[in-house]
Amino acid sequence: MSAGLPADPSEPAELSVVGGRLVTPDGVRDGTVVVRDGKVAALLAPGEPVPPGPRLDARGRYVLPGLIDSHVHFRTPGLEYKEDWEHGSRAALVGGVTTVMDMPNTRPPSLDEPSMLAKAEVIEGTSRVDYRFHMGADPDRPELLAELDPRIASSAKVFMAGHHTAPVVFRDHEQLRRAFAAAARGGVRLVLHAEDQHVFDLLDASAGTPDSYGGYEPHRPRSGGIVAVAQVVRLVREFGTSAHILHVSSAEEADLLSAAAAEGLPLTYEVTGHHLSFTHDDTTRRGPRTRLSPAIRESRDQKRLWQAVLRGEVATLGSDHAPHTVEEKNRPPADAPPGLPGVQELATAVWTGLRTRDVGPDEAAAHLARLMGAGPAALFDLHGKGRLAPGADADLALLDPAERWQFSSRDVQALCGWSAYEGWTFTGRFTTTVKGGRVVWDHADGFTGRPEGRWLQGSSRSLEVAR
Repeated sequence: MSAGLPADPSEPAELSVVGGRLVTPDGVRDGTVVVRDGKVAALLAPGEPVPPGPRLDARGRYVLPGLIDSHVHFRTPGLEYKEDWEHGSRAALVGGVTTVMDMPNTRPPSLDEPSMLAKAEVIEGTSRVDYRFHMGADPDRPELLAELDPRIASSAKVFMAGHHTAPVVFRDHEQLRRAFAAAARGGVRLVLHAEDQHVFDLLDASAGTPDSYGGYEPHRPRSGGIVAVAQVVRLVREFGTSAHILHVSSAEEADLLSAAAAEGLPLTYEVTGHHLSFTHDDTTRRGPRTRLSPAIRESRDQKRLWQAVLRGEVATLGSDHAPHTVEEKNRPPADAPPGLPGVQELATAVWTGLRTRDVGPDEAAAHLARLMGAGPAALFDLHGKGRLAPGADADLALLDPAERWQFSSRDVQALCGWSAYEGWTFTGRFTTTVKGGRVVWDHADGFTGRPEGRWLQGSSRSLEVAR
């Protein structure tokens, strides 16, 4: 039965995506997506008349809502030699992603409303995907979280441990308490790099820095994350702050966070594609490309994270797209910066992992739509995003579920030009990406049109007042 069809089915459509397998909030089914005015106007059942207008053949494809990557570092402003919005947004579209949320650790960092407004001005006209920002929480100015205008941002990144690009770190527990209290008053969701810097400082003083990539994970062990997550659980319980833990890497962290959520605490977590795809053995063998923060851990941790994905314990999938140049990554183990490009590879790598684990294609598609669609859209107030339903933005990702192909450096869209997935054989390939009812990328024809990505602002007092 059709949904959202207007009274006059002869009214021309802006685009009709015909004959695909539609991944909707109500289930996965065959049908056609009708687009008018950049929105999903109707979902037609097989056999229902398709209105006149341009058609996109989706036979043999899953039609997903345009995916959301709520964890990217597109390095602007100040670090554009690593990545920029033109290349990062191209990588996103090729990976089925039409909306991203950018992190604050740039130069200068985005630690207040004026810096985010300045960042938006720099980015305007350069992105092919829509975007929103996470503000950076400043240990010296936690009160800003109580006053943050949700039109500019409704979430703030907290670094509990430092690394090469972390602008500020919450080293003092009282500072962290004040941030949680202020965020609760302001209705701001904290997104956290939850590793305890004091644990790492203690280990550094005792053992020094690693001289091999095999020594990196023991140098930044799971204990740092477990201690930090336990702190976050206590603070969420004390203040009622909404919190989202990023790039969970260990089985113990997943256990703690899933138990906290079961208790009813407003605490959710993200898993990255690389923690689902690689293990510490890969870093030992392959070196800097999977030297990450948090570190890649053991196969038992990877197994537990996949279990959390399949059980519905995980709220979002994120790429933590954080490119560095080849020269930077080839520094000695103690100096090589953590991070890899991943917005292009995320959904395809996870799809491959799901299918390898004998998850059926309809169920796998539903997992992607939840973890990179409805989940992040709900957490971060991305209205009109992340669902394939009448009235939603007509952002669509068409996936060939069965194509097997090998990923190479020639496929990389990120400015850095490399990927940890080079040489991987993927199952499934995105073939077409639609944004606002217009085909913006196709595997056969490439990119079309100019960058027209929008800054997605929340609703509150006007920007003039915020300035």
